[in-house]
Amino acid sequence: MIQRPLLRHVQAIRHLPPSYATKTTPIIQVATQRIPAIPLHHRLLSQRYYSATAEPATSTSSETPSTGSATSEAQEQEDPVKKELDAKNREIIDLKDRYLRSVADFRNLQDRTKRDIQSARDFAIQKFAADLIESVDNLDRALGTVPASKLAPQNSDPDTPPESKEYNKDLANLYDGLKMTETILMGTLKKHGMERFDPSEGEGEMFNPNLHEATFQTKVDGKEDGKVFMTQQKGFLLNGRVLRAAKVGVVKNS
Repeated sequence: MIQRPLLRHVQAIRHLPPSYATKTTPIIQVATQRIPAIPLHHRLLSQRYYSATAEPATSTSSETPSTGSATSEAQEQEDPVKKELDAKNREIIDLKDRYLRSVADFRNLQDRTKRDIQSARDFAIQKFAADLIESVDNLDRALGTVPASKLAPQNSDPDTPPESKEYNKDLANLYDGLKMTETILMGTLKKHGMERFDPSEGEGEMFNPNLHEATFQTKVDGKEDGKVFMTQQKGFLLNGRVLRAAKVGVVKNS
């Protein structure tokens, strides 16, 4: 630090007029002889150190990294919060999906349970009804064995004695009793969902493989192909389900 002012003093003396320089030559020589030589790299370092332009550049370069580091630190502080928020959003979506699936499964379970309960109620007597079919068939056969001619007096002549007109009265009474029993029995079975059907009644139904069982086919004049013209065994339904298919004869003219 002391060498710097001395150099400035020497340079100022060199630029003085000759008259002043001659008078002070001994002083300058003495001063120059006492000043040691300054190495070149020391001078370069000192010039670089006292440069006016290098100082702002250094300060700017030193400020830029600090700003960048502050931004990166802010991003590092914000990233965990954003990641946690995204994770929470995904968790909410997953939980909502699970909740909706659980609700749907529970409603499906309720519907299946209702159907199972209703099915159990409707077809609880299925086995009993199947066993009862034979009794109903026998009752129907018994009624079918009595010809209509035996149920009314054969001779309607007013001159005929009353004894001859009433010879089949007991049979008619028995038939009427069986018919009433059958009617009451079928009404009771119908209340519990069991019904009997005869596909040959009226003009005859078209053959339905879901309800009918064809035992034979034959030509019948005046009947359409596929029509049921005779019933060998009547069918039964239990709450819409086929308990026994009807055995029928089907028309086949072609």
